[in-house]
Amino acid sequence: MPLRVRYHECDGQGIVFNAHYLAYVDMASFEVEKSLFGSHDAFLATGVDVVVAESNLRYRAPCRYDDDLVVAAYLAHLGTTSMAYEFEIRRDGLITTEVRVRYVFVDPATLRKTKPPASVREAYAAHLPAPTAS
Repeated sequence: MPLRVRYHECDGQGIVFNAHYLAYVDMASFEVEKSLFGSHDAFLATGVDVVVAESNLRYRAPCRYDDDLVVAAYLAHLGTTSMAYEFEIRRDGLITTEVRVRYVFVDPATLRKTKPPASVREAYAAHLPAPTAS
């Protein structure tokens, strides 16, 4: 997902304020959802939603106002009730930020953890990395 850093996203040092990186990956995760299900509403119509249970960020290089960035999302794990994505934020091919987010599937009405329906699981599973030979 391409994006350009906006002026208001930068702190007094002229660098993207740390919390905005989570907003960037959140935007990318919705783009993934849109590509898999058509829209967020269509995803919700499956009977599940996802919430963030854990996030970890590693800052490797600063991003600044007007930088053109690309956020890439990689499904790293699909469990029974959760999944983990690894995101890379790049500027001119250089990885500036690595982010790992664990999402938990929940019932939209109760927000209690639940297993996703088979159709949802299959949609995500198709994007898991191929197993490597040992």
